[in-house]
Amino acid sequence: MPTISIVVPVYRAERGLQELYRRLVAVVEGEGLEFEILFVEDCGGDGSWELIQELANSDSRVRGLRMSRNFGQHSALLCGIRAAKSDIVVTLDDDLQNPPEDIPKLLAKLTEGHDVVYGTPEGGQHGFYRNIASRITKLALQNTMGVENAGKTSAFRAFRTELRQAFSEYRNPSVNVDVLLSWGTTRFSSVTVHHEPREDGSSGYTLYKLIAHAANMMTGFSTMPLQIASVMGFAFALFGGLVLAWVVGRFLVQGSPVQGFPFLASIIAIFSGVQLFSIGIIGEYLARAHFRMMERPPFVVSEQVGEPKN
Repeated sequence: MPTISIVVPVYRAERGLQELYRRLVAVVEGEGLEFEILFVEDCGGDGSWELIQELANSDSRVRGLRMSRNFGQHSALLCGIRAAKSDIVVTLDDDLQNPPEDIPKLLAKLTEGHDVVYGTPEGGQHGFYRNIASRITKLALQNTMGVENAGKTSAFRAFRTELRQAFSEYRNPSVNVDVLLSWGTTRFSSVTVHHEPREDGSSGYTLYKLIAHAANMMTGFSTMPLQIASVMGFAFALFGGLVLAWVVGRFLVQGSPVQGFPFLASIIAIFSGVQLFSIGIIGEYLARAHFRMMERPPFVVSEQVGEPKN
Protein backbone atom coordinates (compact mmCIF):
# COMPACT_ATOMS: atom_id res chain seq x y z
CA MET A 1 0.00 0.00 0.00
CA PRO A 2 1.37 3.45 -0.84
CA THR A 3 2.06 6.03 1.84
CA ILE A 4 0.26 9.39 1.69
CA SER A 5 1.45 12.92 2.42
CA ILE A 6 -1.44 15.36 2.82
CA VAL A 7 -0.31 18.95 2.22
CA VAL A 8 -2.58 21.75 3.45
CA PRO A 9 -1.67 25.42 2.93
CA VAL A 10 -3.05 27.29 5.92
CA TYR A 11 -4.05 30.95 5.91
CA ARG A 12 -6.24 32.35 8.69
CA ALA A 13 -7.93 28.99 9.28
CA GLU A 14 -7.82 28.85 13.05
CA ARG A 15 -11.53 28.09 13.49
CA GLY A 16 -11.77 25.15 11.10
CA LEU A 17 -8.34 23.57 11.42
CA GLN A 18 -9.21 21.18 14.24
CA GLU A 19 -12.23 19.87 12.32
CA LEU A 20 -10.15 19.46 9.15
CA TYR A 21 -7.54 17.46 11.06
CA ARG A 22 -10.19 15.22 12.63
CA ARG A 23 -11.83 14.41 9.31
CA LEU A 24 -8.52 13.84 7.52
CA VAL A 25 -7.38 11.35 10.13
CA ALA A 26 -10.72 9.53 10.10
CA VAL A 27 -10.71 9.17 6.32
CA VAL A 28 -7.13 8.00 5.83
CA GLU A 29 -7.18 5.69 8.86
CA GLY A 30 -10.38 4.19 7.46
CA GLU A 31 -8.48 3.34 4.26
CA GLY A 32 -5.74 1.63 6.28
CA LEU A 33 -2.99 3.85 4.82
CA GLU A 34 0.19 5.09 6.42
CA PHE A 35 0.17 8.86 6.19
CA GLU A 36 1.47 12.21 7.33
CA ILE A 37 -0.22 15.60 7.38
CA LEU A 38 1.81 18.71 6.56
CA PHE A 39 0.25 22.03 7.53
CA VAL A 40 2.08 24.94 5.86
CA GLU A 41 1.13 28.15 7.66
CA ASP A 42 1.48 31.14 5.33
CA CYS A 43 1.73 33.88 7.96
CA GLY A 44 -1.96 34.65 8.24
CA GLY A 45 -1.57 36.48 11.54
CA ASP A 46 -4.15 34.50 13.56
CA GLY A 47 -3.70 31.58 15.95
CA SER A 48 -3.33 28.90 13.26
CA TRP A 49 0.36 28.26 13.97
CA GLU A 50 -0.21 27.71 17.67
CA LEU A 51 -2.95 25.20 16.85
CA ILE A 52 -0.65 23.41 14.38
CA GLN A 53 1.98 23.15 17.10
CA GLU A 54 -0.56 21.56 19.43
CA LEU A 55 -1.61 19.04 16.79
CA ALA A 56 1.99 18.13 15.97
CA ASN A 57 2.87 17.66 19.64
CA SER A 58 -0.13 15.38 20.18
CA ASP A 59 0.15 13.39 16.93
CA SER A 60 3.51 12.33 15.46
CA ARG A 61 1.93 12.06 12.01
CA VAL A 62 1.41 15.83 11.89
CA ARG A 63 4.14 18.22 10.80
CA GLY A 64 4.00 21.98 10.59
CA LEU A 65 6.00 24.49 8.58
CA ARG A 66 5.65 28.22 8.97
CA MET A 67 6.60 30.73 6.30
CA SER A 68 8.70 33.74 7.26
CA ARG A 69 6.09 35.96 5.56
CA ASN A 70 3.07 35.57 3.31
CA PHE A 71 4.31 34.03 0.04
CA GLY A 72 0.97 32.85 -1.38
CA GLN A 73 -0.90 29.59 -1.71
CA HIS A 74 1.17 27.99 -4.47
CA SER A 75 4.47 28.82 -2.77
CA ALA A 76 3.16 27.22 0.42
CA LEU A 77 2.13 24.17 -1.60
CA LEU A 78 5.58 23.94 -3.17
CA CYS A 79 7.12 24.07 0.30
CA GLY A 80 4.93 21.21 1.52
CA ILE A 81 5.50 19.15 -1.63
CA ARG A 82 9.26 19.37 -1.24
CA ALA A 83 9.01 18.38 2.41
CA ALA A 84 6.72 15.37 1.75
CA LYS A 85 8.15 11.94 2.59
CA SER A 86 5.45 9.63 1.17
CA ASP A 87 4.77 7.97 -2.19
CA ILE A 88 1.72 10.08 -3.01
CA VAL A 89 0.94 13.72 -2.27
CA VAL A 90 -2.63 14.91 -1.71
CA THR A 91 -3.27 18.65 -1.54
CA LEU A 92 -6.42 20.44 -0.43
CA ASP A 93 -7.42 23.81 0.95
CA ASP A 94 -8.02 24.55 4.61
CA ASP A 95 -11.64 25.71 4.20
CA LEU A 96 -13.32 22.25 3.97
CA GLN A 97 -15.03 23.16 0.71
CA ASN A 98 -13.54 19.96 -0.71
CA PRO A 99 -14.52 17.29 1.83
CA PRO A 100 -11.65 15.02 2.92
CA GLU A 101 -14.06 12.11 2.52
CA ASP A 102 -13.48 12.36 -1.26
CA ILE A 103 -9.77 11.60 -0.99
CA PRO A 104 -10.33 7.85 -1.70
CA LYS A 105 -11.86 8.83 -5.06
CA LEU A 106 -8.65 10.55 -6.09
CA LEU A 107 -6.47 7.68 -4.87
CA ALA A 108 -8.59 5.09 -6.69
CA LYS A 109 -8.34 7.03 -9.96
CA LEU A 110 -4.60 7.36 -9.49
CA THR A 111 -4.19 3.58 -9.49
CA GLU A 112 -5.63 3.41 -13.03
CA GLY A 113 -2.32 4.54 -14.47
CA HIS A 114 -2.54 8.30 -14.04
CA ASP A 115 0.12 10.49 -12.47
CA VAL A 116 -2.06 13.43 -11.44
CA VAL A 117 -5.76 13.36 -10.52
CA TYR A 118 -7.83 16.48 -9.81
CA GLY A 119 -11.00 16.64 -7.79
CA THR A 120 -13.28 18.73 -10.01
CA PRO A 121 -16.14 20.29 -8.01
CA GLU A 122 -19.61 19.30 -9.16
CA GLY A 123 -20.89 22.84 -8.68
CA GLY A 124 -19.20 26.12 -7.80
CA GLN A 125 -20.21 27.99 -4.68
CA HIS A 126 -18.82 31.35 -5.76
CA GLY A 127 -20.36 34.49 -7.15
CA PHE A 128 -20.97 35.19 -10.83
CA TYR A 129 -17.86 37.30 -11.41
CA ARG A 130 -15.69 34.96 -9.35
CA ASN A 131 -16.82 31.98 -11.45
CA ILE A 132 -16.07 33.87 -14.68
CA ALA A 133 -12.60 34.80 -13.41
CA SER A 134 -11.98 31.17 -12.42
CA ARG A 135 -12.91 29.99 -15.91
CA ILE A 136 -10.58 32.55 -17.49
CA THR A 137 -7.78 31.34 -15.21
CA LYS A 138 -8.41 27.71 -16.17
CA LEU A 139 -8.39 28.57 -19.87
CA ALA A 140 -5.05 30.31 -19.39
CA LEU A 141 -3.80 27.31 -17.44
CA GLN A 142 -4.93 24.92 -20.17
CA ASN A 143 -2.99 26.89 -22.77
CA THR A 144 0.08 27.05 -20.53
CA MET A 145 0.08 23.37 -19.57
CA GLY A 146 -0.83 22.07 -23.01
CA VAL A 147 -2.90 19.29 -21.41
CA GLU A 148 -6.50 18.53 -22.34
CA ASN A 149 -7.60 17.99 -18.72
CA ALA A 150 -6.06 21.28 -17.58
CA GLY A 151 -9.50 22.89 -17.63
CA LYS A 152 -10.54 20.63 -14.74
CA THR A 153 -7.79 21.65 -12.36
CA SER A 154 -8.50 22.47 -8.73
CA ALA A 155 -6.67 22.83 -5.43
CA PHE A 156 -7.87 19.32 -4.55
CA ARG A 157 -5.35 17.01 -6.24
CA ALA A 158 -3.40 13.79 -5.80
CA PHE A 159 -0.17 12.97 -7.61
CA ARG A 160 2.88 10.77 -7.41
CA THR A 161 5.63 12.38 -5.34
CA GLU A 162 8.30 11.41 -7.87
CA LEU A 163 6.97 14.13 -10.20
CA ARG A 164 8.65 16.80 -8.07
CA GLN A 165 11.99 15.75 -9.57
CA ALA A 166 10.95 17.67 -12.70
CA PHE A 167 11.01 20.96 -10.77
CA SER A 168 13.46 20.18 -7.96
CA GLU A 169 15.75 23.05 -9.04
CA TYR A 170 12.95 25.56 -9.60
CA ARG A 171 13.71 28.88 -7.92
CA ASN A 172 11.31 31.63 -8.88
CA PRO A 173 8.90 33.81 -6.89
CA SER A 174 6.16 33.05 -9.46
CA VAL A 175 4.88 29.57 -8.66
CA ASN A 176 2.07 27.54 -10.18
CA VAL A 177 2.02 23.94 -8.98
CA ASP A 178 -0.18 22.71 -11.83
CA VAL A 179 2.21 24.02 -14.49
CA LEU A 180 5.18 22.54 -12.64
CA LEU A 181 3.47 19.14 -12.52
CA SER A 182 2.98 19.30 -16.29
CA TRP A 183 6.76 19.46 -16.64
CA GLY A 184 6.95 15.88 -15.37
CA THR A 185 3.95 14.18 -16.98
CA THR A 186 1.04 14.44 -19.37
CA ARG A 187 -1.02 11.71 -17.70
CA PHE A 188 -3.65 13.88 -16.03
CA SER A 189 -7.17 12.89 -15.07
CA SER A 190 -10.01 14.09 -12.87
CA VAL A 191 -12.96 12.88 -10.81
CA THR A 192 -16.07 14.71 -9.71
CA VAL A 193 -16.13 15.64 -6.03
CA HIS A 194 -18.46 17.52 -3.73
CA HIS A 195 -18.06 21.23 -3.18
CA GLU A 196 -19.33 22.45 0.16
CA PRO A 197 -20.12 26.09 0.95
CA ARG A 198 -17.55 27.92 3.02
CA GLU A 199 -18.59 27.84 6.66
CA ASP A 200 -16.28 30.55 7.94
CA GLY A 201 -14.56 33.60 6.49
CA SER A 202 -14.14 34.42 2.81
CA SER A 203 -11.79 33.32 0.08
CA GLY A 204 -8.48 35.14 -0.30
CA TYR A 205 -8.87 34.95 -4.08
CA THR A 206 -10.70 38.09 -5.14
CA LEU A 207 -11.64 38.85 -8.74
CA TYR A 208 -8.56 41.06 -9.09
CA LYS A 209 -6.23 38.42 -7.65
CA LEU A 210 -7.59 35.74 -9.97
CA ILE A 211 -7.06 37.94 -13.02
CA ALA A 212 -3.56 38.86 -11.81
CA HIS A 213 -2.85 35.17 -11.20
CA ALA A 214 -3.89 34.32 -14.77
CA ALA A 215 -1.70 37.11 -16.17
CA ASN A 216 1.28 36.04 -14.06
CA MET A 217 0.79 32.45 -15.15
CA MET A 218 0.74 33.31 -18.85
CA THR A 219 3.75 35.64 -18.75
CA GLY A 220 5.68 33.44 -16.33
CA PHE A 221 5.22 30.05 -18.00
CA SER A 222 4.05 30.71 -21.57
CA THR A 223 4.94 32.70 -24.69
CA MET A 224 1.28 33.13 -25.64
CA PRO A 225 1.20 36.90 -24.84
CA LEU A 226 4.14 37.46 -27.18
CA GLN A 227 2.32 35.53 -29.88
CA ILE A 228 -0.80 37.63 -29.30
CA ALA A 229 1.27 40.81 -29.61
CA SER A 230 2.78 39.53 -32.88
CA VAL A 231 -0.65 38.71 -34.31
CA MET A 232 -2.04 42.10 -33.25
CA GLY A 233 0.94 43.85 -34.78
CA PHE A 234 0.46 42.03 -38.07
CA ALA A 235 -3.31 42.64 -38.06
CA PHE A 236 -3.02 46.37 -37.44
CA ALA A 237 -0.19 46.69 -39.94
CA LEU A 238 -2.50 45.07 -42.49
CA PHE A 239 -5.29 47.44 -41.42
CA GLY A 240 -2.97 50.41 -41.86
CA GLY A 241 -2.00 49.22 -45.32
CA LEU A 242 -5.65 48.91 -46.33
CA VAL A 243 -6.40 52.41 -45.01
CA LEU A 244 -3.42 53.81 -46.91
CA ALA A 245 -4.56 52.05 -50.09
CA TRP A 246 -8.06 53.50 -49.64
CA VAL A 247 -6.70 57.03 -49.13
CA VAL A 248 -4.43 56.81 -52.17
CA GLY A 249 -7.18 55.21 -54.26
CA ARG A 250 -9.66 57.94 -53.37
CA PHE A 251 -7.11 60.60 -54.20
CA LEU A 252 -6.37 59.01 -57.58
CA VAL A 253 -10.02 58.41 -58.47
CA GLN A 254 -11.71 61.51 -57.06
CA GLY A 255 -8.76 63.84 -56.96
CA SER A 256 -9.46 64.86 -53.33
CA PRO A 257 -7.73 63.75 -50.14
CA VAL A 258 -9.56 62.44 -47.06
CA GLN A 259 -10.40 65.38 -44.82
CA GLY A 260 -10.48 65.56 -41.05
CA PHE A 261 -8.07 65.64 -38.16
CA PRO A 262 -10.15 63.07 -36.11
CA PHE A 263 -9.55 60.43 -38.78
CA LEU A 264 -5.79 60.96 -38.66
CA ALA A 265 -5.75 61.09 -34.85
CA SER A 266 -7.69 57.85 -34.52
CA ILE A 267 -5.28 56.03 -36.85
CA ILE A 268 -2.29 57.29 -34.84
CA ALA A 269 -3.96 56.32 -31.56
CA ILE A 270 -4.65 52.79 -32.79
CA PHE A 271 -1.08 52.15 -33.88
CA SER A 272 0.41 53.82 -30.81
CA GLY A 273 -1.79 51.71 -28.54
CA VAL A 274 -0.70 48.47 -30.20
CA GLN A 275 2.95 49.47 -29.92
CA LEU A 276 2.64 50.33 -26.24
CA PHE A 277 0.77 47.09 -25.57
CA SER A 278 3.50 45.06 -27.26
CA ILE A 279 6.25 46.93 -25.44
CA GLY A 280 4.45 46.32 -22.15
CA ILE A 281 4.35 42.56 -22.78
CA ILE A 282 8.04 42.50 -23.65
CA GLY A 283 8.72 44.48 -20.48
CA GLU A 284 6.88 41.85 -18.42
CA TYR A 285 9.15 39.14 -19.78
CA LEU A 286 12.27 41.22 -19.19
CA ALA A 287 11.17 41.89 -15.61
CA ARG A 288 10.63 38.18 -14.96
CA ALA A 289 14.03 37.36 -16.45
CA HIS A 290 15.51 40.00 -14.12
CA PHE A 291 13.85 38.45 -11.06
CA ARG A 292 15.05 34.99 -12.07
CA MET A 293 18.61 36.27 -12.30
CA MET A 294 18.23 37.55 -8.73
CA GLU A 295 17.33 33.96 -7.66
CA ARG A 296 14.70 35.18 -5.26
CA PRO A 297 13.39 32.09 -3.41
CA PRO A 298 9.73 31.04 -3.79
CA PHE A 299 9.45 30.57 -0.01
CA VAL A 300 11.41 30.73 3.24
CA VAL A 301 10.57 28.54 6.24
CA SER A 302 11.04 30.26 9.59
CA GLU A 303 9.75 27.53 11.96
CA GLN A 304 9.06 23.81 11.90
CA VAL A 305 7.33 21.46 14.24
CA GLY A 306 7.11 17.66 14.09
CA GLU A 307 9.67 15.14 12.94
CA PRO A 308 9.59 13.72 9.39
CA LYS A 309 9.44 9.93 9.11
CA ASN A 310 12.16 8.27 7.08
